[in-house]
Parts: sequence; structure tokens; C-alpha cells
Amino acid sequence: MSGEGTKNRSSGGRIVAGMMFLLVVAAAVVFGRDSNLVSLSPRLSGDEVVTGIIGSEKRSFFEDPEVREILSEHNIEVQFTTAGSRGIATDPRLAEVDFAFPSSAPAAQKIASEHDNQGVSTPFYSPMAVATFTPIMQLLEPSGVARRSGDHWVIDMAKYVEMTGQGTRWRDLGDSYPSPRAVQIATTDIRTSNSAAMYLAILSWVVGDASIAQTSDVPALVPEVAPLFTGQGYTESSSAGPFGDYLSQGVGSKPMVMVYEAQFLEQQMAQNSRINGDMTLAYLSPTTLSNHSVVAFSDGGSEVARLLREDPELQRLAAAHGFRTNDPAVFGATLQEHGVAEPPPLYDVVDTPSYEVLEELIQRVGDQYTSPDPPPDLEQDVQETP
Repeated sequence: MSGEGTKNRSSGGRIVAGMMFLLVVAAAVVFGRDSNLVSLSPRLSGDEVVTGIIGSEKRSFFEDPEVREILSEHNIEVQFTTAGSRGIATDPRLAEVDFAFPSSAPAAQKIASEHDNQGVSTPFYSPMAVATFTPIMQLLEPSGVARRSGDHWVIDMAKYVEMTGQGTRWRDLGDSYPSPRAVQIATTDIRTSNSAAMYLAILSWVVGDASIAQTSDVPALVPEVAPLFTGQGYTESSSAGPFGDYLSQGVGSKPMVMVYEAQFLEQQMAQNSRINGDMTLAYLSPTTLSNHSVVAFSDGGSEVARLLREDPELQRLAAAHGFRTNDPAVFGATLQEHGVAEPPPLYDVVDTPSYEVLEELIQRVGDQYTSPDPPPDLEQDVQETP
């Protein structure tokens, strides 16, 4: 770590009321004028300011008043800026903050390998899943693409890839959903979105004969997986987009949407939940995990990571935002408290390729798009906030 970066990280410390304005101005300079720095309930009691760059899907968690209150009880105020998890790995502002908090293990590993740090920890995680509708799952059941497992639906990804490769359209499956569109899971833009990258990791495993993709595999994989992205037509850069369409427009717009499980569960537990009727969450076989890993660069960042991992109330609140906690009992109890059925245990989970291999796959698939990249200010994965 450079001496200047270390100096900036340690300049947070305790503050007094008269210095609050200057602190916010200084932080804005560090993060840049358009960085969307968020100060969480600035306090006059001398809380230590700890700065971070976080994956945008965790914004609602850090903005939760209860989370802010618990951190303040430990004399900590977190100020953050949000970014897409893939972008965090190469963000030049990492030299100026106390911690990074992406939502993928490859991004965290990349950051840790290139920056002096005090450790990496994963306080919670979320598997990839599909927001869909019961009639859609019933339509896919005869072909074996979808099946019931207890109280939940499961999508067989190998059979799904086989079906899409045959060019199957929804109307070919029966009269209950006579859409002329191709059977496909809607995703975000692979060029900007971490959730789409997780989907790509699953596809690379399925198409690659159940093995983690290596650099030598990329040329053969791209022609197989690219149509599952480019064939969707217009795709958005934020995971809030397709999930929002799913919630507001229903089955006619998005019959199947790739989501983080946490998005769906958080919405289910929201006071004014929009999950209703035939809406359901289907699990993938195989799936992969979005591991929310903290890379700490300072003592303040390490303390935030420790609290997120060890404080029972923060773990409970993470579960209330849909994330799976390190203690499964906390996750299950929180869902039960909100009247939400506990998800099934995860057995068929595959690892993602390395950061370098996944980035090469993304680049090669991205080259197949005919549309321009989304504008930089939209390059985020934002979890739908209830």
C-alpha cells in the first residue's frame, strides 16, 4: 500500500461536531464528485468514520436504521460509495478507503492479491436463483427442465441449456403460455453486471462437461453460451431492472429472471411486499454462490468486518435483508419470524472460474453484442429496495 493511501485511510478517526462539515467535504474529494458517497446518519458523539466501496445490492442493508444504530453503539459510522462488484476489483479508489465489499469471491480475491490488506472475510452470502411463476414451472415440468423438491421448484440447468439450444419457444410447450418468444432466463447485461457473470459461471460449468472453466476452454465455450445472453435483446445493467419488471409487469414481461436469492427473500419479508399470487422462487441445479466478502485495508475496516461476521444482531439484520448468514439457525429463524418458508439446503453448488478466466469469458461474450455498452453511471448491480 502506498504511504499516501495509508495516510488517507487513517485520517478518519474520531471527530467533533465542528469538524463534521469539513469531514464530509474531504470525503467527497477522496471519492470524487460523482461517487454517490453516502453518509449514514452523521453523529455528533465522536463516531469513527470508516469508508468503503460496496456492491450496490448491499445498499439497503447499510442504510437500515437498525444497522446504523448497532454500528454507532460500537462508535462506528460507515460512509460508502456503491459500484458494480466487478468494477470494485479495479477501482482506483481502493487506495483511499478502509474496506471493499464486493459480492463475488473472484472480485474479492483479485482485490486481496493486488492490495495490502488485513484479511478477507465473508459475513453472508446468497445463491443465484430464478424469480418465476408456478404456471411457468408447471409448463417446464413434463420436459424435466423443472421439478418439485419438497416445497420448492428446481431448474435442471443441463436440460434447460439443451432446450434453449433447440430454439424452443414458450408456445411450443402448451397453450397455457402461448408466447412466441424463446424459452430463456432473463438476465442483466453481461458486460456490466455481476449477477449476469454468476449466470455465465453456471453455464460454463454445464456446457464445459461439469468442470471449472480454464483459459484454454474459453474459445469453445463462447459460441455455446453467448446466445443465452445476446438472444435476449435489450438487457439492463442493473439487477433491479429485470426484477422490477418481474414484480410490476408479471409473467407477460419476464416469465423467468435471474436474481440473487436475497432479492426475492428481502421482498417477501418487506412490510408492503409485492410478491403475490403465482410468483415463486426456483433454485438452480447447479447453482453458484454470490459470496459477499469484506476486504479490510485498515483497523477500522477490520472492525467493520468483524462486527458484520460476529455481531448477532447484525447477522439477524443481514438475514432480514435476505442474505444467508454463517449460522443457518439465524437465517431460518428470521425467515420463520416473517412467515417465509425456509429455502432448501444447497447441495449442488459449483465454484466460479478464477477472476481472470471469468473476465475473459465476459469479454468474449460481450464482443458478441451488437448494442453499445451501458453508460458508466449505470454500471451497478442494485438490489431492489422494499
